[in-house]
Amino acid sequence: MVIRPPSEAESFILQVTYGCSHNKCSFCPTYLNKPFQARKIEDILKDIREAQNDMSYTRRVFLADGNAMVLSNEKLVPILDGLNSGFPTLQRIGTYANADDILRKTDRELKDLVRKKLSMIYIGLESGNNKVLEKIHKGTTVESMIEAVQKAQNAGFKVSVIGLLGLGGTELWEEHAIDTGKAITAMRPLYFSLLTLMIVKGTGLYTEWKDKKFVLPEPLDMIKEMKLIIENINVSSGCIFRTNHASNYLPLSGRFPNDKEKFLRDIDLVIKEGGNSLKPEWGRGL
Repeated sequence: MVIRPPSEAESFILQVTYGCSHNKCSFCPTYLNKPFQARKIEDILKDIREAQNDMSYTRRVFLADGNAMVLSNEKLVPILDGLNSGFPTLQRIGTYANADDILRKTDRELKDLVRKKLSMIYIGLESGNNKVLEKIHKGTTVESMIEAVQKAQNAGFKVSVIGLLGLGGTELWEEHAIDTGKAITAMRPLYFSLLTLMIVKGTGLYTEWKDKKFVLPEPLDMIKEMKLIIENINVSSGCIFRTNHASNYLPLSGRFPNDKEKFLRDIDLVIKEGGNSLKPEWGRGL
């Protein structure tokens, strides 16, 4: 399985690593049967050369899998050089990253990557509440993720932060929502998106859910959770907000702070009508 953000739908997906170097998040089914491994540089460069024949027009590239940023600059730079020389029209390279991937690099190393067009990072905040993060075995803290996003943006990266509705369950939904909004306020990312939790068989969270140790909020309750997140986002500069992922019950699109009140009005309308206009379960997907 290879995943990529919705915004990378037209990108050339270049397999740089297999799996995720952390791969312990209890909600994530993506790499359950794919141990982390870094590909050989010569194999990656060969893929780039082969892609030149059919995809010479490529403007965007996405480095897969879960967090190619874990690689040292010594390994990343030859890949970026190969992409830049192989695709004359290349505009941007993106990748997923964990907080530690960013924090372990120096400011100069990060700026070097940006200069070579690796300028888009997607980072999974999941929740702004440390108790929730601990429960899902995220392996980092809210404070570290805020620091990582700020550091990346100061180096010139565009950062897209991802939150996950429902992750606090019915027990911690309010803390999860409020603190997620506060974390986004502190990060001030260029992009923020919300996905909605889908419990997948084989994950640790599935076992907790089956044993009734985790209770998934009802769809309308997750919309109320979204409202609380939005209410707690207070940024002065433009932050593009989307809930266009296939997992979501309610698609929203706009920009903070300009569209904040519109988001809240749209959500209130959905709540007032009892959620009748929400996407049906059969229409959702990972």
